[in-house]
Amino acid sequence: MAESFDLTVIGTGPGGYVCAIRAAQLGMKVAVVEKWPSFGGTCLNIGCIPSKALLHASEMFEEAGHTFPQLGIEVGAPKLNLPAMMAHKDDTVASNTGGIEYLFKKNKITAFKGTGKIAAQGKVTVTAEDGSETGIETKNIVIATGSVSANLPGIEIDEEKIVTSTGALKLDKVPDNLLVIGAGVIGLELGSVWARLGAKVTVVEFLDRILPGMDLDVAKQFQRMLSKQGFDFKLGTKVTGIEKTESGLVASLEPAAGGEASTLETDIALVSIGRIPFTDGLGLDDLGIERDKRGRVVTNGHYKTNLDGIYAIGDVIAGPMLAHKAEDEGIAIAEILAGQAGHVNYDVIPGVVYTNPEVASVGKTEEDLKAEGIAYKAAKFPFTANGRAKAMLAPQGFVKILADKETDRVLGCHIVGKGAGEMIHEAAVLMEFGGSAEDLARTCHAHPTMSEAVREAALGLGDGSIHI
Repeated sequence: MAESFDLTVIGTGPGGYVCAIRAAQLGMKVAVVEKWPSFGGTCLNIGCIPSKALLHASEMFEEAGHTFPQLGIEVGAPKLNLPAMMAHKDDTVASNTGGIEYLFKKNKITAFKGTGKIAAQGKVTVTAEDGSETGIETKNIVIATGSVSANLPGIEIDEEKIVTSTGALKLDKVPDNLLVIGAGVIGLELGSVWARLGAKVTVVEFLDRILPGMDLDVAKQFQRMLSKQGFDFKLGTKVTGIEKTESGLVASLEPAAGGEASTLETDIALVSIGRIPFTDGLGLDDLGIERDKRGRVVTNGHYKTNLDGIYAIGDVIAGPMLAHKAEDEGIAIAEILAGQAGHVNYDVIPGVVYTNPEVASVGKTEEDLKAEGIAYKAAKFPFTANGRAKAMLAPQGFVKILADKETDRVLGCHIVGKGAGEMIHEAAVLMEFGGSAEDLARTCHAHPTMSEAVREAALGLGDGSIHI
């Protein structure tokens, strides 16, 4: 007889494992299904966590070679030990995935290893690697199967020469030349890793700008910063094909608006044009579970699909494909199933690009506000006027705050600078409580800190910043 549960979660990425833990905390008997050898999904295994390990390590390598002398530290030219750097990445992944396994045991969550399929409402079948099947009976099912890298037509990914983020995280040597297809977050982050370690990076983007969806002012200034770091940008350009040769790769390029084609020789090509929902093998079509034109599972305001007892969260549904968005949805649906009022405020979901400097954003961009016809005011404060930034040789970037012109309520915050991903959260907390720019401007900030620039930008929305 099949084992019975209150909730079965398919997928143990950030959305799935957080959902399972929260449901267990609320008294439910919970099962999870995971097809990979380790828990954590894309984020912990081949995404957020390993990329941050390499971003940090490569940043330290770059600082040792370029910044230390300015600080009076003489250590000689740093030598790269790539296998050791990759071992640090792997150790970081193992530590994090092992932590999820511990949390499952702590919360008495039953884990099934194998590929999950929804056989019917209230029934999940798990197929192990050896082909054996296990049946699960469950009151509710949450689909949290995440996403996979999108590909370009006619380009064959081999994860060795033509790679997605997965292959780019495990290259065995630094390429002389790296072609990054797509100027979004993933491409710029991984491009930064290999640029710091010595690769010549060329970014090809179909649109006429980098970081689609982020504030245009931020994107333009950030592009200039990356160009100074050695990035070469070919915007408004599409890759129509990649040919493998004895010496490497030759990419065929065409202007997006039409025009003369060209070619580009490279050693490695990273395809980073976005991600698509992963629903293969779930049996959604057999059950008649509705999906939209982009393959996302259609849900209502409470994450319910068109079938009772079946829900979906994270990258597999509409919204930004961010680990923390999935986590919040996982908590929300667990609370809803427990009879509570689970909720996610989609107006206050931060986004971060973990380059150097970092780029962080929360809320509306200027383009959003203009499109929506909202009267707003904007103020910027540069880190060149921040004492801590100068002391740390980190004067690049600025803080930009957008507020409602009439009510002074903060509608958006955008930061380019060292540690921007940490600083963005004071704006997020302020916005979650409907705070005004004056509230932020009147909040005492420790001196000297980078965060003072956030307060200064808020002051700029009133009578004016103090230090510019």
